[in-house]
Amino acid sequence: LGNFGIDVEMGEVSIGPTVTQYTMRPAVGVKLSKITTLNSDLSLALAAHPIRIEAPIPGKSLVGIEVPNKKVAIIGLKNMFEEEEFAKSKYFLPLALGRDVSGGCVFAGLDKMPHLLIAGATGTGKSVAINAILLSMLYRHSPDILKLILIDPKRVELSLYNEIPHLITPVITDNKKVLGALRWAVTEMERRYESLQKHGSRDVFSYNAKMSGAGEPLMPFIVIIIDELADLMASHGRDVEAAIVRLAQMSRAVGIHLIVSTQRPSVEVITGLIKANITSRVALQVASQIDSRTILDMAGAEKLLGRGDMLFLSGDTSKPRRLQGPLVSEKEVKDVVKFWRTQAERAEISEGSGLNIDFESKSSSSTNYDGGGSDEDDLYEEAKNVVIEAGKASASLLQRRLRVGYARAARILDILEDKGIIGPGDGAKPREVYVRPEGVAITESEEPLLQ
Repeated sequence: LGNFGIDVEMGEVSIGPTVTQYTMRPAVGVKLSKITTLNSDLSLALAAHPIRIEAPIPGKSLVGIEVPNKKVAIIGLKNMFEEEEFAKSKYFLPLALGRDVSGGCVFAGLDKMPHLLIAGATGTGKSVAINAILLSMLYRHSPDILKLILIDPKRVELSLYNEIPHLITPVITDNKKVLGALRWAVTEMERRYESLQKHGSRDVFSYNAKMSGAGEPLMPFIVIIIDELADLMASHGRDVEAAIVRLAQMSRAVGIHLIVSTQRPSVEVITGLIKANITSRVALQVASQIDSRTILDMAGAEKLLGRGDMLFLSGDTSKPRRLQGPLVSEKEVKDVVKFWRTQAERAEISEGSGLNIDFESKSSSSTNYDGGGSDEDDLYEEAKNVVIEAGKASASLLQRRLRVGYARAARILDILEDKGIIGPGDGAKPREVYVRPEGVAITESEEPLLQ
């Protein structure tokens, strides 16, 4: 920096598992932009690529320059679990995310987030991060208080967990079943809100405290993990997005949490609605600055080193923290699954949990922004009476009388046509009604039409 005429006072040096952070205090009158624009020149001078400049370090009047270590230290998950901070965690669902640039363990609470988005290029450590998160929860909670729905379109990443008793349903690998699982989760969320309202509780913690005192069964936490969102958005984009957004907006108080992962961080996959409702994010190495901005709303992830090197942005901070995620081997996962399999048999637990997913369930009203509706719509009988009394049928008529959106009104018209109540559409003209109100006789000219 002295070669470029920038006067700084060197501070402490923090040696982390992946990078070494050199801190410095710029002299009075030195602009931070002067230091940040020298990124490439510093990389050349230090013979290290890529370096990352953090200006300023949050909470300090210092600038940090992170230089990659020649050898990356491997972080074991066991060592993190042995930390006192994890054993006496203030979080109910603590997640072991990794170690920061100074080597300190970083834990986050899924119950406080309350949802998490993980994104990064192929082979940067997303699946390992998900394994670490899963083992963190399995290490702390029994199947009575923690339930899981694992969605794995890739079929090989989460299938190892198929035998743990925490699963509400076996690992879902079929995209057709994913929508049914998400709709079930929305219905379960609404049912839980009704239970909370009935017992005068604000959230799942106060509800469980009351139930525990009365000797009643507790309300388990449900964590839904989606390993590859891009594949689901390609096949069922609008419906999947609507269900995820609905859950992300409302499910925190009733103990339902989402962890969503993708290897294609584009705006088609991580839409604006999903980003707005999932504020806690983990960005692993990505190919370009554009991808980094898609995940974090800022640059930085394109300068990561891969293999678990990540930026963690929590909802209560404006700047991300750089972490090195723990390494989880396949053997460790199998050992945990084997332990839980010997503790309890899934059949007994799923019978006692009262949670069963009906994958064939049709779209519920909760997953649609335009007023909802399903193949057997709740407003079918009312709509039938409206068109019979009016003697004509149109979407605008149902919109006015039933106060629903256009999409739901059009869907109800299709159901009425299938049931033989109204005729087919004829351009902009109202549809003909085949059924007459009670007491109105059918004329001879209309009889052949009805037949």
